[in-house]
Amino acid sequence: MGVLKKLFQQTAIYGIATVLPRILSIVLVPLYVSVLGTEQFGIYASLMAFLILGNVVLSYGMETAFFRFINKEDQPKKLVQSTALTSLVVSTLLFVTVGLLFKSQISNILEFRPEYILYAVLILGLDALCVIPFVWYRANERPTTYTIIKVGNVLINLGFNLFFFLWLPVLVRDNTDSIWNSWYLAENKVGYVFIANLIASGLTFLFLLPIYLKINLGFNASVWKRMMAYGLPVLVAGIAFSINEAFDKILLKYMLPEDIAESEVGIYSACYKLGVFMTLFATAFRLGIEPFFFNHASSKNAKETYALITKFFVIFGSLILLVVVVFIDVFKVILIPDSAFWEALHIVPIILLANLCLGIYHNLSVWYKVTDRTRFGAIVSIVGAGITLVLNLLLIPLISYNGSAIATLAAYGVMMILSYTLGKKYYPVPYDMKNISVFLILSIVFSYLSFYTFDRDIALGSLLLLIFLSILYFLERKEIKRYFKF
Repeated sequence: MGVLKKLFQQTAIYGIATVLPRILSIVLVPLYVSVLGTEQFGIYASLMAFLILGNVVLSYGMETAFFRFINKEDQPKKLVQSTALTSLVVSTLLFVTVGLLFKSQISNILEFRPEYILYAVLILGLDALCVIPFVWYRANERPTTYTIIKVGNVLINLGFNLFFFLWLPVLVRDNTDSIWNSWYLAENKVGYVFIANLIASGLTFLFLLPIYLKINLGFNASVWKRMMAYGLPVLVAGIAFSINEAFDKILLKYMLPEDIAESEVGIYSACYKLGVFMTLFATAFRLGIEPFFFNHASSKNAKETYALITKFFVIFGSLILLVVVVFIDVFKVILIPDSAFWEALHIVPIILLANLCLGIYHNLSVWYKVTDRTRFGAIVSIVGAGITLVLNLLLIPLISYNGSAIATLAAYGVMMILSYTLGKKYYPVPYDMKNISVFLILSIVFSYLSFYTFDRDIALGSLLLLIFLSILYFLERKEIKRYFKF
């Protein structure tokens, strides 16, 4: 009971750090939609997709390896920390140097303006230098400091976005001969998004510099080889995940006709953002639970605890799916005020369900992490990435971004099923599959009825939501009263 209480407390704290950046992306969507329009919003979404992939590559599994080896008794913690830090510093500096030297060539290949490539390289470099300091806070169970710095990053980013998009145009209009004119981008305003991000990343790195002094640079080849052997499969899995999460925007950009590509990416990406509610929950849960899994892997009742946690995740996730679908017309007006973007609204339930499958997969993946079988995680992720790529390549020419949504759901669904099947063989956990299946199926069926059959009628959708909650209480009332003191 105490262990679960601590888990939920840490999840709540880490959740703030995770939720706020996501909330920032949601809060800024109405602003971006209003100012940028579909085409420039598409440029923003496409470049952000490359940033997601770049973040994974530049950390190359070292974050997860850090967690694993810091808890191994045969490895001095100081040695693990300094080796991981030095490895990332060296690789990041090499990446930034090459990126800046070949900025023009990269710009021509990817078909982005050179300044966007500059912003992207610097953002990726600064974010990579922050990986180990952030993971140090998590490993040492200091979620409050971790969260304060993350929140600071969000506030800085938000502040500069508001300055560039709202205040700067007023300053330029009222002071036509002032220095502010040199800051003003009359046409390519999407550049402000990345400038704000770059400033926030730079200041965050400065805040984290004390951890560099605490850890100090140092390198042990033997430890590094073992960490890389553990982390590289995680890197492969991460690349596969980034393909599943972001590569659809990239493929849409290059596979659709040039005259509509950016606009279609923008419309799809804006509605895709409505799936963030599930992502917020799943990511916050994962951040809180990952250290917990490693720290309690040797506990006597570890498997039973994992099973209970997974059931609660599915229950809450299923509820979120249904709530968002039922009230989708409320969310769309608030978050996507420009009706030009609403034509892709029908992909939202699919994306929500896909993200729920991904969250379940993360919970199920405990078996290969605590048994050091990370290669299986890489294999499952590669299968998912293969499904994503193949279905996108087949479906985009036929049904545009609808094919991308279907591909995302198919990939995450298969990954979830594969992880469960393999876990039963190598690390069997007594999951309550009966109730888990009931809640998941009910949520899917009710969401389908509310959105597609009843045409998003809020009254009928709300009735289905009440039925779901009643069934939830009836089936889980003992557990609810036990753990939540209702």
